Amino acid sequence: MNKDQVKGAAKDAAGKVQEAAGKLVNSKEQRTKGMARQAEGTVQKNYGDSKEDAKDAAEDLRDASDDAAPGSSRTTPRR
Repeated sequence: MNKDQVKGAAKDAAGKVQEAAGKLVNSKEQRTKGMARQAEGTVQKNYGDSKEDAKDAAEDLRDASDDAAPGSSRTTPRR
């Protein structure tokens, strides 16, 4: 988990609280701000998810490359 995933989830939760508070006091402005904060949090969390996916893919490629390096236990000869 990275900081964007954590911060995004926190913003989303804070936005839900702000939206609910806006509904409670009948404030369209606070509801709108809460919904905007939720959207911002969702985008940031998704960005963090993408970064994590890219990092995992890079590690998988690095591992596959290490396995195919000369002197490894590779069974098919290189051409």
